[in-house]
Amino acid sequence: MNAKKILAVVIAALVLASGVLAGCKKKEAAGLTKTPGVLTVGMEIGYPPFEYYDVDGKTPIGFDVQMAKALADKLGLKVEFVDTAWDGIFAGVTKGDYDCIMSASTITPERLAVHNFTRPYIGNAQAMVVLKGSPITAQSPEDCAGLGVAYQGETTSDIFMQKYAAAGVPFTPYEYEKVMSCFDELKLRRVDVVVCDSTVAADYLAEPGNPYEIRWQGEADEFFGVCLKKGNDALTAELDKALDALFADGTMLKLSQEIFGMDLVSAARK
Repeated sequence: MNAKKILAVVIAALVLASGVLAGCKKKEAAGLTKTPGVLTVGMEIGYPPFEYYDVDGKTPIGFDVQMAKALADKLGLKVEFVDTAWDGIFAGVTKGDYDCIMSASTITPERLAVHNFTRPYIGNAQAMVVLKGSPITAQSPEDCAGLGVAYQGETTSDIFMQKYAAAGVPFTPYEYEKVMSCFDELKLRRVDVVVCDSTVAADYLAEPGNPYEIRWQGEADEFFGVCLKKGNDALTAELDKALDALFADGTMLKLSQEIFGMDLVSAARK
């Protein structure tokens, strides 16, 4: 066999081997998900800027949407989104309705007890939003006595305000299924204050001509992670590896700057 034939055989063998290895990787990744070749992601698509529908009312967009697509690409998978009401989203991942949740899900001790989480990918605090020029004088949650306070039910904002209620602050709670409803009600002056994630507040205030202002913001003490069914350690590990890769290649920082206009991700990895 001459040199050219030997080289051709070697190249063919390398191409075949790389194809086999790539196939094995995709097969391995696909074997970790409920649908072969697809990462199914549960999210409440009504929580801007993390996940919401574009102007066509059909296309999911936002930070978690872009991150999910990037993670799936790292795993060699396609991505499928399952729009799920927040009050049932954790039960859904436990039942196996989807592989994981990427929906601004705060990592808490209570949730860690019954679910798997990846390492955090973004930091968050609570914020208190009022209308610009509002006669409301409250400067902090402690000052909300007698006020109507809106927040999304079954979220950390809900838990946050319930602590103040338990401490004796007599505010009137208004729980809504969607955070967008909280801001709509504030704009209509049906509530006095909205308590929400600082990342969400920043997005609303970034809109030109918005009528809102942040009256108070706490320290970042919450971190979002990808949530999975308890015991799904294999997929958790693969998602962690993919997340690490997105931090390392600058994708996470780029997404944060594009969507929030600032770096909200680096603190989650310090």
